[in-house]
Amino acid sequence: MTDSQERRTRILNLADVAEMLGITVPTARTLVQQGEIIGFQIGGRGMWRVESVELDNYIQRKKDEAAQRRKEDHAEVK
Repeated sequence: MTDSQERRTRILNLADVAEMLGITVPTARTLVQQGEIIGFQIGGRGMWRVESVELDNYIQRKKDEAAQRRKEDHAEVK
């Protein structure tokens, strides 16, 4: 299995997501529940899980948004 295949199929719990983003588990849960990060519930207690590719997508969207804001801020300065 290649790195990209492994990353695509890895399932993360909210503690993993929180650790990778440097946030708290409640904040990670809120991001998933609000649909910012696409996740799914599994098990009787409805524990949230996130595919690593979806976390990668979220991170890329946030990077793109930051780059766009910088571009807009730079355009306003001129």
